[in-house]
Amino acid sequence: MSKKKWFISGLIVIILAVFGYFSFGSHGSSNSRTVTVGIMSGNKKDDVIWKSIAKTAKDKYNVTLKFKTFSDYSQPNKALQNGDIDLNAFQHYAFLDAYNAKNGNKLTSIGETIIGQGRLYSKSYKSVDDFQNGDTIVIPNDPSNESRALYILQSAGLIGLKSGLSLATTKDITSNPKNLTIKEVAADQTARNLDSVQGAIINGNYAQAAGIDYQSAIFVEPLSENSHKWVNIIAARKSDKNKKIYQDVVKAYQTKTTQDLIKKEYGTATISAWDKNFK
Repeated sequence: MSKKKWFISGLIVIILAVFGYFSFGSHGSSNSRTVTVGIMSGNKKDDVIWKSIAKTAKDKYNVTLKFKTFSDYSQPNKALQNGDIDLNAFQHYAFLDAYNAKNGNKLTSIGETIIGQGRLYSKSYKSVDDFQNGDTIVIPNDPSNESRALYILQSAGLIGLKSGLSLATTKDITSNPKNLTIKEVAADQTARNLDSVQGAIINGNYAQAAGIDYQSAIFVEPLSENSHKWVNIIAARKSDKNKKIYQDVVKAYQTKTTQDLIKKEYGTATISAWDKNFK
């Protein structure tokens, strides 16, 4: 082969290599700046907030946010651990701790988002003092939210619990003067049970999805220095916790714009948490 042909062949190889790098390589590709976040479905207020966050992420950090919605709390952490999504934003610290304890401690928080106060709802009564002997109250059945619900009932003066617990269960009830039946159901079923029981502790997103006005609650969980474990978070795989692109998502969330939108959409039902100190 002549020197001219060698030169032309070599030039073609270089051109193809460069084309392949920019077309298919990770550097500069659109996929490298896309992050998929797992969130819960059925909450239009959250949709408004996330739309704003996605705009900030794109405009300020050149990160495209995509969302995958889930219908119950058992799904998003599995999807994150399996690599089906990059981040999720649906849970508080206590929920993540309970999940990690059973699933190999693979996930971690990379940023705080919101905190909502747990609420006890009733269509039968206007006050916690109205509960009668033998009434039924529905609570979520996942470990962290069950524990939170039980502490809410204790704060309301309806039951007593053992002291020094990290997570309480119905077995830890030490006093129940009205002989209440505490019925555990999946968190996404608590709102549906409200018509058939005397009380229900319903997580905020499911109350919103069911059209329940948070102001109709007959008891509201107090916030205190013990509330940190109920702060919601953005979670990632531990192996990815230092990725700059994920930290950019956190920055896009933790803005004054997001804070104002949370207040606009939720009033006092849910508040920004990254700027608070519950420790």
